[in-house]
Amino acid sequence: MPNLVVLGGGESGVGTAILAQKRGYTVFLSDSSKLKPTYSQTLLSHHIPFEDTTHTTPQILSADIVMKSPGIPDTAPIVQLLLNQGTPVISEIEFTSTLSAAPTIGITGSNGKTTTTLLTHHLLTTGGLPVGIAGNIGKSYALQVANSSFPSYVLELSSFQLDGIVNYAPHIAVITNISPDHLDRYEYKYEKYIASKFRITMNQTEGDYLIYDADDGATANWLGSNSTKAQLIPFSVKRTLDEGAYLHNDRIIVKIDKDTLIIDTADISLRGKHNYKNSMVAVIIAILQNVEEASIRSGLKTFVGAEHRLEKVMNIEGVEYIDDSKATNVNSVFYALDSMTAPTVWIVGGVDKGNDYDEIMELVKEKVKAIVCLGVDNKKIIGTFGGVVKEGRIAEARNMVDAVSLAQGFAVDGETVLLSPACASFDLFKSYEDRGRQFKDAVRKLQEE
Repeated sequence: MPNLVVLGGGESGVGTAILAQKRGYTVFLSDSSKLKPTYSQTLLSHHIPFEDTTHTTPQILSADIVMKSPGIPDTAPIVQLLLNQGTPVISEIEFTSTLSAAPTIGITGSNGKTTTTLLTHHLLTTGGLPVGIAGNIGKSYALQVANSSFPSYVLELSSFQLDGIVNYAPHIAVITNISPDHLDRYEYKYEKYIASKFRITMNQTEGDYLIYDADDGATANWLGSNSTKAQLIPFSVKRTLDEGAYLHNDRIIVKIDKDTLIIDTADISLRGKHNYKNSMVAVIIAILQNVEEASIRSGLKTFVGAEHRLEKVMNIEGVEYIDDSKATNVNSVFYALDSMTAPTVWIVGGVDKGNDYDEIMELVKEKVKAIVCLGVDNKKIIGTFGGVVKEGRIAEARNMVDAVSLAQGFAVDGETVLLSPACASFDLFKSYEDRGRQFKDAVRKLQEE
């Protein structure tokens, strides 16, 4: 039997271990950190050997194949040892796809991929199609293949997951957009990050599709100098297209194979041009999957957006509080600020990933009334925006309760408090989800006071 070592005991690692065991692999899981109790109990109940807080190097190096969790960089010493001896190191996506014949819809991008994945899944299931949803969302792809039999899957895919594919080929691939993100994992070279995203199409054939943002410069540049066998379907909010989807006079117009579907933006539950793009992608996919028009229209009206993504929390004394904790890069904040229609108190900060704030400078000048910096080190944000807002309207906080309290002090009736950090969360929070939950809890406490 093949000998599989799984590096990392999170959702993807544990799911892979269970799938591999069911398919006859000899499995060993190793994590240099302490496993969460729920994962260690799951492994014990399946009688899968594992270790945590250490790596037993000889046992790991004896593997025939290694599945590396996406959070572990290629530069990790144990990964370097494996690569140097020629051991295949792959992602959960690659491993699972070799054990499942179900076609997949793979969605990647710097921003919008979670909302697009959720909306796509919603439109397909509203249309009566039994479709799994996995990748960066919910239960792992591997665990779902191990425990269920969906005929197809919608996968949200990060660049880290795509770095570990070899033969994986989605039937429908989506690149929502590309902007600088995670550059610390790519030697601070933007071109390497772009290339990582386009791995999603490298194994596609003439019978597959690549849906892409025709307004996105990085995407256009790559397509201008590289090729893919997939059929290209663009979308745009800036220009008219002969094929694909575009915005015209507050209507989304979708043209696929000489068929045209026109949807009023008023009939879509999501707001903002970035969400119109997300909706275009989901509608294109639904049409390619033969979902009926009535079901598409119904699904667009009934969809509820992703948690922590421009999520309206509460209106207190005329001030709207919005949780956009998932905005962990500058481009995502651009979309958030662009959608603001009232003077905004902006809560920003965390672990900077090489952010260039120039692209949102004009929006900050136009939309932002005051800034609350929420991070351990706020020098860069204060240095960049200190002269943009009026004197006395930039403040620092080291916890969420203080940040929300400061924001409340700046905001008045008719204005908005927006948590849209542009940074990773790990200086003060466990994750962006933890950051968002703490924001919502702090806002609700304001209501109680």
